[in-house]
Amino acid sequence: MTRAQSASLASPFYTAEHEAFRTQVRRFVERECAPNIEAWEAAEELPRELHAKAAEVGLLGVGFPEAYGGIEVPDLFYLVIAVEELARTGSGGLIASLLSHGIASPPLVHMGSHEQKEKFLAPVLRGEKIAALGITEPGGGSDVANLRTKAVRDGDHYIVNGSKTFITSGMRADYLTVAVRTGGDGMNGVSLLVIEAGTPGFSRTPLQKMGWWCSDTATLYFQDCRVPVANRIGPENAGFMAIMMNFNNERIMLAAQAWASAQVCYEDAVTWARERQTFGKPLITRQVIRHKLVDMKMRIDSVKAQLDILCWRIAQKQMPIADVCLLKNLATSTLEYVAGEAVQILGGAGYLRGARVERIFRETKVLSIGGGASEIMKDLASKQLGF
Repeated sequence: MTRAQSASLASPFYTAEHEAFRTQVRRFVERECAPNIEAWEAAEELPRELHAKAAEVGLLGVGFPEAYGGIEVPDLFYLVIAVEELARTGSGGLIASLLSHGIASPPLVHMGSHEQKEKFLAPVLRGEKIAALGITEPGGGSDVANLRTKAVRDGDHYIVNGSKTFITSGMRADYLTVAVRTGGDGMNGVSLLVIEAGTPGFSRTPLQKMGWWCSDTATLYFQDCRVPVANRIGPENAGFMAIMMNFNNERIMLAAQAWASAQVCYEDAVTWARERQTFGKPLITRQVIRHKLVDMKMRIDSVKAQLDILCWRIAQKQMPIADVCLLKNLATSTLEYVAGEAVQILGGAGYLRGARVERIFRETKVLSIGGGASEIMKDLASKQLGF
Protein backbone atom coordinates (compact mmCIF):
# COMPACT_ATOMS: atom_id res chain seq x y z
CA MET A 1 0.00 0.00 0.00
CA THR A 2 1.39 3.39 -0.95
CA ARG A 3 1.54 6.35 1.42
CA ALA A 4 -1.16 8.11 -0.61
CA GLN A 5 -3.49 5.11 -0.42
CA SER A 6 -2.88 4.76 3.31
CA ALA A 7 -3.62 8.46 3.87
CA SER A 8 -6.82 8.24 1.85
CA LEU A 9 -8.10 5.27 3.84
CA ALA A 10 -7.38 7.16 7.06
CA SER A 11 -9.18 10.33 5.96
CA PRO A 12 -12.87 10.94 5.21
CA PHE A 13 -11.98 13.91 3.03
CA TYR A 14 -10.18 12.28 0.09
CA THR A 15 -12.16 10.65 -2.71
CA ALA A 16 -11.34 8.54 -5.76
CA GLU A 17 -11.32 11.76 -7.79
CA HIS A 18 -8.71 13.24 -5.49
CA GLU A 19 -6.53 10.16 -5.86
CA ALA A 20 -6.87 10.14 -9.65
CA PHE A 21 -5.59 13.71 -9.65
CA ARG A 22 -2.75 12.71 -7.33
CA THR A 23 -1.68 9.97 -9.73
CA GLN A 24 -1.61 12.43 -12.62
CA VAL A 25 0.47 14.99 -10.71
CA ARG A 26 2.85 12.33 -9.37
CA ARG A 27 3.58 11.11 -12.89
CA PHE A 28 4.32 14.69 -13.94
CA VAL A 29 6.67 15.19 -10.99
CA GLU A 30 8.49 11.90 -11.58
CA ARG A 31 8.83 12.51 -15.31
CA GLU A 32 9.48 16.24 -15.59
CA CYS A 33 10.66 17.53 -12.21
CA ALA A 34 12.58 15.03 -10.10
CA PRO A 35 15.27 14.27 -12.73
CA ASN A 36 15.93 17.97 -13.33
CA ILE A 37 15.58 19.64 -9.95
CA GLU A 38 19.31 19.80 -9.20
CA ALA A 39 20.00 21.54 -12.53
CA TRP A 40 17.20 24.01 -11.91
CA GLU A 41 18.48 24.73 -8.43
CA ALA A 42 21.95 25.45 -9.86
CA ALA A 43 20.47 27.67 -12.58
CA GLU A 44 18.37 29.50 -9.96
CA GLU A 45 15.27 29.47 -12.15
CA LEU A 46 12.76 27.14 -13.74
CA PRO A 47 12.57 26.72 -17.53
CA ARG A 48 9.60 28.46 -19.05
CA GLU A 49 8.61 25.31 -20.90
CA LEU A 50 7.88 23.63 -17.55
CA HIS A 51 4.83 25.85 -17.20
CA ALA A 52 3.42 24.60 -20.51
CA LYS A 53 4.01 20.99 -19.46
CA ALA A 54 2.33 21.63 -16.10
CA ALA A 55 -0.63 23.16 -17.90
CA GLU A 56 -0.98 20.06 -20.09
CA VAL A 57 -1.58 17.85 -17.05
CA GLY A 58 -4.03 20.34 -15.52
CA LEU A 59 -1.75 21.42 -12.70
CA LEU A 60 -1.89 25.17 -13.40
CA GLY A 61 -5.64 25.34 -13.87
CA VAL A 62 -6.76 23.76 -10.60
CA GLY A 63 -9.19 26.04 -8.79
CA PHE A 64 -9.59 28.51 -11.66
CA PRO A 65 -12.68 29.10 -13.86
CA GLU A 66 -13.21 26.63 -16.67
CA ALA A 67 -14.17 29.47 -19.01
CA TYR A 68 -10.55 30.63 -19.07
CA GLY A 69 -8.87 27.24 -19.19
CA GLY A 70 -9.08 26.36 -15.51
CA ILE A 71 -10.35 23.28 -13.72
CA GLU A 72 -13.08 24.06 -11.22
CA VAL A 73 -12.88 21.88 -8.13
CA PRO A 74 -15.12 21.67 -5.06
CA ASP A 75 -12.42 22.02 -2.40
CA LEU A 76 -8.82 22.89 -1.55
CA PHE A 77 -7.80 19.26 -1.20
CA TYR A 78 -6.81 19.22 -4.87
CA LEU A 79 -4.32 22.02 -4.25
CA VAL A 80 -3.04 20.30 -1.11
CA ILE A 81 -2.41 17.19 -3.21
CA ALA A 82 -0.61 19.24 -5.86
CA VAL A 83 1.65 20.78 -3.22
CA GLU A 84 2.26 17.40 -1.56
CA GLU A 85 3.34 15.75 -4.80
CA LEU A 86 5.56 18.65 -5.91
CA ALA A 87 7.18 18.61 -2.46
CA ARG A 88 8.46 15.10 -3.19
CA THR A 89 11.30 16.78 -5.11
CA GLY A 90 12.45 18.34 -1.84
CA SER A 91 12.32 21.78 -3.45
CA GLY A 92 10.05 24.47 -2.06
CA GLY A 93 11.27 26.78 -4.80
CA LEU A 94 9.64 24.55 -7.42
CA ILE A 95 6.27 24.96 -5.70
CA ALA A 96 6.66 28.69 -5.15
CA SER A 97 7.68 29.58 -8.69
CA LEU A 98 5.67 27.11 -10.75
CA LEU A 99 2.52 28.05 -8.83
CA SER A 100 3.19 31.79 -8.39
CA HIS A 101 0.02 32.47 -10.39
CA GLY A 102 -1.82 30.95 -7.43
CA ILE A 103 -1.29 34.21 -5.54
CA ALA A 104 -1.04 36.56 -8.55
CA SER A 105 -4.22 35.61 -10.40
CA PRO A 106 -7.03 35.20 -7.82
CA PRO A 107 -7.69 38.98 -7.70
CA LEU A 108 -8.33 38.81 -11.45
CA VAL A 109 -10.78 35.96 -10.91
CA HIS A 110 -12.69 37.77 -8.16
CA MET A 111 -12.62 41.36 -9.42
CA GLY A 112 -11.38 41.39 -13.01
CA SER A 113 -13.42 41.96 -16.15
CA HIS A 114 -13.98 39.33 -18.82
CA GLU A 115 -11.56 41.15 -21.09
CA GLN A 116 -8.87 41.18 -18.39
CA LYS A 117 -9.31 37.49 -17.73
CA GLU A 118 -9.02 36.68 -21.42
CA LYS A 119 -5.86 38.78 -21.71
CA PHE A 120 -4.06 38.12 -18.42
CA LEU A 121 -5.48 34.90 -16.95
CA ALA A 122 -6.08 32.51 -19.86
CA PRO A 123 -2.48 32.61 -21.21
CA VAL A 124 -1.13 31.91 -17.72
CA LEU A 125 -3.38 28.88 -17.27
CA ARG A 126 -2.20 27.61 -20.67
CA GLY A 127 1.40 27.89 -19.47
CA GLU A 128 2.23 30.47 -22.13
CA LYS A 129 2.78 33.35 -19.71
CA ILE A 130 3.98 33.66 -16.11
CA ALA A 131 2.25 35.74 -13.43
CA ALA A 132 3.63 37.18 -10.18
CA LEU A 133 2.26 39.18 -7.27
CA GLY A 134 3.88 42.46 -6.20
CA ILE A 135 2.82 43.55 -2.71
CA THR A 136 5.84 43.73 -0.38
CA GLU A 137 7.94 46.89 -0.45
CA PRO A 138 11.49 47.55 0.78
CA GLY A 139 10.15 49.66 3.65
CA GLY A 140 7.42 47.28 4.79
CA GLY A 141 6.26 43.69 4.50
CA SER A 142 2.69 42.75 5.37
CA ASP A 143 1.68 46.33 6.22
CA VAL A 144 -0.34 46.63 3.02
CA ALA A 145 -2.44 49.55 4.28
CA ASN A 146 0.67 51.74 4.35
CA LEU A 147 2.28 50.82 1.04
CA ARG A 148 4.01 53.69 -0.79
CA THR A 149 4.16 52.77 -4.46
CA LYS A 150 1.99 55.45 -6.08
CA ALA A 151 -0.17 55.45 -9.17
CA VAL A 152 -1.38 58.89 -10.26
CA ARG A 153 -4.19 59.11 -12.82
CA ASP A 154 -3.25 60.80 -16.11
CA GLY A 155 -6.11 60.47 -18.57
CA ASP A 156 -6.54 56.84 -19.52
CA HIS A 157 -3.27 55.83 -17.82
CA TYR A 158 -1.74 55.71 -14.35
CA ILE A 159 1.79 56.96 -13.77
CA VAL A 160 3.39 54.46 -11.38
CA ASN A 161 6.44 55.20 -9.21
CA GLY A 162 7.89 53.03 -6.45
CA SER A 163 9.34 49.58 -5.85
CA LYS A 164 8.52 46.09 -4.66
CA THR A 165 10.82 43.41 -3.29
CA PHE A 166 10.99 39.68 -2.44
CA ILE A 167 8.78 39.03 -5.48
CA THR A 168 8.49 35.34 -6.38
CA SER A 169 8.85 34.76 -10.16
CA GLY A 170 9.69 38.45 -10.32
CA MET A 171 12.41 38.05 -12.94
CA ARG A 172 10.45 35.83 -15.34
CA ALA A 173 6.92 37.18 -14.91
CA ASP A 174 5.11 38.52 -17.96
CA TYR A 175 2.23 39.92 -15.90
CA LEU A 176 2.54 41.34 -12.40
CA THR A 177 -0.42 42.04 -10.15
CA VAL A 178 0.86 45.09 -8.27
CA ALA A 179 -0.61 46.90 -5.27
CA VAL A 180 -0.41 50.68 -5.64
CA ARG A 181 -1.66 53.73 -3.83
CA THR A 182 -4.24 55.56 -5.91
CA GLY A 183 -5.96 57.38 -3.05
CA GLY A 184 -5.28 58.73 0.41
CA ASP A 185 -3.55 57.09 3.33
CA GLY A 186 -4.65 53.76 4.72
CA MET A 187 -6.43 50.74 3.36
CA ASN A 188 -9.03 52.72 1.43
CA GLY A 189 -6.47 54.18 -0.95
CA VAL A 190 -5.07 50.91 -2.39
CA SER A 191 -5.70 49.60 -5.91
CA LEU A 192 -4.43 46.68 -7.96
CA LEU A 193 -2.90 47.06 -11.42
CA VAL A 194 -1.62 44.50 -13.88
CA ILE A 195 1.76 45.77 -15.04
CA GLU A 196 3.18 44.02 -18.08
CA ALA A 197 6.82 43.13 -18.63
CA GLY A 198 8.38 45.53 -21.11
CA THR A 199 6.45 48.55 -19.88
CA PRO A 200 8.80 51.56 -20.24
CA GLY A 201 10.16 52.57 -16.84
CA PHE A 202 9.76 49.08 -15.36
CA SER A 203 12.98 47.27 -14.38
CA ARG A 204 13.94 44.43 -12.04
CA THR A 205 17.00 42.93 -10.39
CA PRO A 206 17.46 39.37 -9.07
CA LEU A 207 17.88 38.49 -5.39
CA GLN A 208 19.99 35.59 -4.14
CA LYS A 209 18.56 33.63 -1.22
CA MET A 210 19.34 31.06 1.44
CA GLY A 211 16.84 28.64 -0.09
CA TRP A 212 14.25 28.38 -2.84
CA TRP A 213 17.13 28.65 -5.31
CA CYS A 214 15.17 27.54 -8.38
CA SER A 215 12.52 30.16 -7.66
CA ASP A 216 13.64 33.42 -9.22
CA THR A 217 13.08 36.31 -6.81
CA ALA A 218 13.36 40.00 -7.65
CA THR A 219 13.14 43.60 -6.63
CA LEU A 220 10.91 45.58 -8.99
CA TYR A 221 11.34 49.25 -9.86
CA PHE A 222 8.74 51.54 -11.39
CA GLN A 223 9.84 54.92 -12.69
CA ASP A 224 7.11 56.91 -14.41
CA CYS A 225 5.54 53.71 -15.76
CA ARG A 226 2.46 54.43 -17.87
CA VAL A 227 -0.05 51.69 -17.11
CA PRO A 228 -3.47 51.72 -18.84
CA VAL A 229 -6.46 52.30 -16.61
CA ALA A 230 -7.88 49.25 -18.37
CA ASN A 231 -5.32 47.21 -16.41
CA ARG A 232 -6.83 48.16 -13.06
CA ILE A 233 -8.43 45.18 -11.34
CA GLY A 234 -11.79 46.19 -9.92
CA PRO A 235 -12.80 49.69 -8.80
CA GLU A 236 -10.22 52.29 -7.85
CA ASN A 237 -9.19 52.19 -4.17
CA ALA A 238 -10.87 48.80 -3.69
CA GLY A 239 -7.78 46.58 -3.78
CA PHE A 240 -7.14 46.11 -0.07
CA MET A 241 -9.84 43.51 0.61
CA ALA A 242 -8.83 41.51 -2.47
CA ILE A 243 -5.29 41.39 -1.10
CA MET A 244 -6.50 40.27 2.33
CA MET A 245 -8.65 37.50 0.81
CA ASN A 246 -5.60 36.42 -1.16
CA PHE A 247 -3.50 36.21 1.99
CA ASN A 248 -5.85 33.69 3.62
CA ASN A 249 -5.56 31.15 0.80
CA GLU A 250 -1.82 31.78 0.51
CA ARG A 251 -1.38 30.98 4.20
CA ILE A 252 -3.32 27.73 3.86
CA MET A 253 -1.05 26.69 0.98
CA LEU A 254 2.09 27.69 2.88
CA ALA A 255 0.91 25.48 5.73
CA ALA A 256 0.29 22.66 3.25
CA GLN A 257 3.80 23.10 1.85
CA ALA A 258 5.30 23.05 5.34
CA TRP A 259 3.41 19.85 6.18
CA ALA A 260 4.36 18.16 2.90
CA SER A 261 8.03 19.10 3.30
CA ALA A 262 8.05 17.81 6.87
CA GLN A 263 6.56 14.54 5.64
CA VAL A 264 9.41 14.21 3.11
CA CYS A 265 11.97 14.78 5.87
CA TYR A 266 10.31 12.18 8.07
CA GLU A 267 10.21 9.57 5.31
CA ASP A 268 13.87 10.12 4.42
CA ALA A 269 14.82 9.88 8.10
CA VAL A 270 12.93 6.59 8.49
CA THR A 271 14.52 5.14 5.36
CA TRP A 272 18.00 6.18 6.48
CA ALA A 273 17.50 4.85 10.01
CA ARG A 274 16.49 1.45 8.65
CA GLU A 275 19.44 1.21 6.26
CA ARG A 276 22.24 2.84 8.26
CA GLN A 277 24.33 0.42 10.33
CA THR A 278 25.82 1.66 13.60
CA PHE A 279 27.97 -0.60 15.74
CA GLY A 280 26.64 -3.63 13.93
CA LYS A 281 22.93 -2.80 14.14
CA PRO A 282 20.49 -0.70 12.12
CA LEU A 283 20.22 2.85 13.45
CA ILE A 284 16.50 2.44 13.95
CA THR A 285 17.12 -0.14 16.69
CA ARG A 286 18.39 2.69 18.91
CA GLN A 287 15.65 3.86 21.24
CA VAL A 288 16.66 7.50 20.99
CA ILE A 289 16.19 7.40 17.20
CA ARG A 290 12.82 5.68 17.43
CA HIS A 291 11.66 8.32 19.89
CA LYS A 292 12.80 11.10 17.55
CA LEU A 293 10.84 9.54 14.71
CA VAL A 294 7.73 9.19 16.86
CA ASP A 295 7.95 12.83 17.94
CA MET A 296 8.31 13.86 14.30
CA LYS A 297 5.28 11.87 13.21
CA MET A 298 3.18 13.11 16.13
CA ARG A 299 3.72 16.73 15.11
CA ILE A 300 3.31 16.10 11.39
CA ASP A 301 0.02 14.26 11.85
CA SER A 302 -1.29 17.02 14.12
CA VAL A 303 -0.67 19.57 11.38
CA LYS A 304 -2.35 17.39 8.76
CA ALA A 305 -5.43 16.91 10.92
CA GLN A 306 -5.85 20.66 11.33
CA LEU A 307 -5.08 21.29 7.65
CA ASP A 308 -7.74 18.83 6.52
CA ILE A 309 -10.45 20.18 8.79
CA LEU A 310 -9.73 23.77 7.73
CA CYS A 311 -9.87 22.81 4.05
CA TRP A 312 -13.22 21.17 4.73
CA ARG A 313 -14.51 24.24 6.59
CA ILE A 314 -13.47 26.51 3.74
CA ALA A 315 -15.33 24.22 1.32
CA GLN A 316 -18.38 24.87 3.54
CA LYS A 317 -17.93 28.61 2.80
CA GLN A 318 -16.40 29.38 6.19
CA MET A 319 -13.32 31.55 6.56
CA PRO A 320 -11.77 30.79 9.96
CA ILE A 321 -9.06 33.47 9.80
CA ALA A 322 -7.71 32.92 13.32
CA ASP A 323 -7.43 29.17 12.77
CA VAL A 324 -5.65 29.70 9.45
CA CYS A 325 -3.09 31.92 11.16
CA LEU A 326 -2.61 29.39 13.96
CA LEU A 327 -2.23 26.57 11.45
CA LYS A 328 0.43 28.44 9.51
CA ASN A 329 2.46 28.91 12.68
CA LEU A 330 1.93 25.32 13.79
CA ALA A 331 2.90 23.95 10.38
CA THR A 332 6.01 26.08 9.92
CA SER A 333 7.32 25.51 13.45
CA THR A 334 6.71 21.78 12.95
CA LEU A 335 8.71 21.87 9.72
CA GLU A 336 11.61 23.61 11.45
CA TYR A 337 11.65 20.95 14.16
CA VAL A 338 11.24 17.97 11.83
CA ALA A 339 13.80 19.18 9.28
CA GLY A 340 16.33 19.73 12.06
CA GLU A 341 15.76 16.27 13.48
CA ALA A 342 15.98 14.69 10.03
CA VAL A 343 19.36 16.28 9.38
CA GLN A 344 20.49 15.08 12.82
CA ILE A 345 19.40 11.51 12.09
CA LEU A 346 21.09 11.46 8.68
CA GLY A 347 24.23 12.97 10.20
CA GLY A 348 26.86 13.92 7.66
CA ALA A 349 24.71 12.60 4.80
CA GLY A 350 22.03 15.12 5.75
CA TYR A 351 24.49 17.98 5.42
CA LEU A 352 25.46 17.20 1.81
CA ARG A 353 24.04 18.97 -1.21
CA GLY A 354 21.63 16.76 -3.10
CA ALA A 355 19.96 15.39 0.02
CA ARG A 356 16.33 16.43 0.21
CA VAL A 357 16.56 17.09 3.93
CA GLU A 358 19.53 19.44 3.41
CA ARG A 359 17.61 21.57 0.94
CA ILE A 360 14.43 21.58 3.01
CA PHE A 361 16.38 22.50 6.14
CA ARG A 362 17.71 25.61 4.34
CA GLU A 363 14.20 26.52 3.24
CA THR A 364 12.34 26.27 6.53
CA LYS A 365 12.49 29.95 7.52
CA VAL A 366 10.99 31.30 4.31
CA LEU A 367 7.68 29.59 5.08
CA SER A 368 7.48 31.09 8.57
CA ILE A 369 8.22 34.53 7.09
CA GLY A 370 6.25 34.48 3.84
CA GLY A 371 2.58 35.41 3.81
CA GLY A 372 3.00 37.15 7.15
CA ALA A 373 5.65 36.33 9.73
CA SER A 374 4.82 34.18 12.74
CA GLU A 375 4.60 37.27 14.97
CA ILE A 376 2.03 38.82 12.63
CA MET A 377 0.05 35.57 12.58
CA LYS A 378 -0.12 35.59 16.38
CA ASP A 379 -1.24 39.21 16.49
CA LEU A 380 -3.89 38.70 13.81
CA ALA A 381 -5.17 35.53 15.49
CA SER A 382 -5.40 37.22 18.87
CA LYS A 383 -7.48 40.05 17.40
CA GLN A 384 -9.79 37.60 15.66
CA LEU A 385 -10.18 35.71 18.93
CA GLY A 386 -11.12 38.89 20.77
CA PHE A 387 -8.12 39.45 23.02
